[in-house]
Amino acid sequence: MKTHLTVLAAALALLAVAGLPPAEAGPIKKRETRQQKRIAEGVESGQLTALETAKLEGGQAKIEADRHKALSDGVMTKKEKARLTREQNRASRRIYRQKHDAQVQPGTK
Repeated sequence: MKTHLTVLAAALALLAVAGLPPAEAGPIKKRETRQQKRIAEGVESGQLTALETAKLEGGQAKIEADRHKALSDGVMTKKEKARLTREQNRASRRIYRQKHDAQVQPGTK
């Protein structure tokens, strides 16, 4: 019985470790999450129109797909990380510009 529990615990630990993304993907995923939050805040405050939101969400989806592609072999190269960082920088600027332009969502203010 004790052996079965030990084997089960080892198997669960192995599965948990295998499911973790490489360490270099952590900051990129965290930034994706922060940018999604910024978009959601813009929608909630009325700073983003529906069209702006759709375009920004599409950009975020592309970054996420590119991140998954970069991690498909289990390793993110420096070149892949640099490309994703550039994409995130551009997306961040777009989010800022759209949130701070003079357009407001109809029905707010």
